[in-house]
Amino acid sequence: MISVLGNSIRLCDGVTRREALKIGALSLGGLTLPKLLQAEQAAGIKNSRKAIIMVYMCGAPSHQDMYDLKMDAPAEIRGEFKPIPTNVNGIEICEHLPKLASIMDKLVPLRSVYGSPDGAHDSFICYTGRTTRNQPPGGWPSVGSTVSKILGPKTKTVPPFIGLAPDAGHPPYGSPGLPGFLGVGHSAFRPSGPASADMVLNGIDSQRLDSRKELLASFDTFKREADASGTLEGMDSLTQQAFGILTSSELAEALDVSQEPEHIRDRYGKGDAKKVGDGAPMNLEHFLMARRLVEAGARVVTLNFGRWDFHSNNFGGLKGGHLPYFDQGMSALVEDLHERGLADDVSVVAWGEFGRTPRINKDAGRDHWPQVGGGLLACGGLKTGQVIGATDRTGSEIADRPVHFGEVLATLYRNLGIDPDGVKLHDLAGRPQYLLDHTTPMPELV
Repeated sequence: MISVLGNSIRLCDGVTRREALKIGALSLGGLTLPKLLQAEQAAGIKNSRKAIIMVYMCGAPSHQDMYDLKMDAPAEIRGEFKPIPTNVNGIEICEHLPKLASIMDKLVPLRSVYGSPDGAHDSFICYTGRTTRNQPPGGWPSVGSTVSKILGPKTKTVPPFIGLAPDAGHPPYGSPGLPGFLGVGHSAFRPSGPASADMVLNGIDSQRLDSRKELLASFDTFKREADASGTLEGMDSLTQQAFGILTSSELAEALDVSQEPEHIRDRYGKGDAKKVGDGAPMNLEHFLMARRLVEAGARVVTLNFGRWDFHSNNFGGLKGGHLPYFDQGMSALVEDLHERGLADDVSVVAWGEFGRTPRINKDAGRDHWPQVGGGLLACGGLKTGQVIGATDRTGSEIADRPVHFGEVLATLYRNLGIDPDGVKLHDLAGRPQYLLDHTTPMPELV
C-alpha cells in the first residue's frame, strides 16, 4: 500500500487524508510553467516520446562471461562458457544469450566500462554517473530525478520518473535512483503489487475529490509558511501528481500488462517474480511494463533485475536463470521498441556497478573487480551493431577506449534533448552543479 507522506488527518466525511490519497512517491516537474515550457521548447520534445529505460543488474554481472569472453586465456580465467556468432560479422557473445546474438545489429556491447572506485555494491554510480564521495549538500540526484526536474511530466497523469524496484535486503539493490538535492518532489514513483489498485478513484466522484483537495491545501498552508527545508514544497508536487493520477486511469492501465496481446506477453515471458536472495526479482513482465510506461508518457523508467553477485557457482547461477531470463526480456524489449516505432526515441541501457575478477576463485565464483566492467546499449537513435572498448587478454584491464559511466549518461541526456555540458542545477547550498563530471556524449554513438 502506498500513501502520500504526511500526518493522517481525518476529513469531514470520516475518511482520512491517507485513505483519500493512497499514492506513493510521485513527482512533478519542479519548474515554473513558463520555464518548463521554455525548456521543453528548446529541447524540441514537448510532445515527444523521448525516454530512457535503465536495467540495473543488481550485484554486477561478469562482463567476461557475457560480452567479452576470453578464449585464449588460461582455463581458470576463461571459464566454461563458449562464444557464439551474432548477426553482425565479427561480434561474438556468450552462448547463453542467443536471442541477443540474433539482434546484435540493434545493440552496442560495452567492454570497457569504468568508474566504480572501490568495488562496493551500490547502484549509485549507474544512476548518477558519479561516486558517493565528496557529494554536495543533499547528494547527487539520479538521472530520473534530474530529468524530472528539467523536463517535468509529459502528462499530469503519469509521473516522469518511475522505478520498478521492490525493496531489497541490500538497500542499493532495491533503489530506483535517489533524488539527492532535488528533493522528494523528484523521487521515483514506485508501483508495486496491489498498490496499482489505489491509482484510481474507489467510490469517490471527482467533485468530492476536488473538495478534499481544497481542504488538504488549507490544512497544509500554515506548515508551508514555517517550512525552511523544502520538504513541503516537494510534497506539493507529490500531491498535485497524486490528484492527477487519481482522476485518470492512464497510469493504472499502463501498469496492466494483461492488456497486451498474448503473443507479445509470450515474447517477454514472465520470468520469476520472487526476489533473488537480497536482490531483485527476475520479473520479465517489468520489461514489458517499462515499454508500456514510456508509451504512456514516462520519461525515465528504471527496473532492477536479479542478483548477479556470484562469489560462488558463477556459471551455474548465470546459466540456470539469470542469462536466459535477461536474454529473453532484453531482446523482447529491443525488438518491441523497433516494431512500435520507438527505437529512435527510447534509449535502453543495462549494466551493473562494476565487473568481476578475471580469475575464478576456489568456490567457482568471481569476486568484485572495479577496474573494468561491461554494459549493453540499444535504441535511442544510437549507431548500433558495434562493440565499444576492449580489455586485455585476461579481461583484467582496459586495453582500448575506456568508457566512463558518466559518458554513457551524457549520451542518454543528449538523446532527451538535454545538453549535459550546458545545463546546471542548484544544490541545497545554492551552488550551480553540472549534471555530470563527464559531460561529453560518446562520439561513436551519435
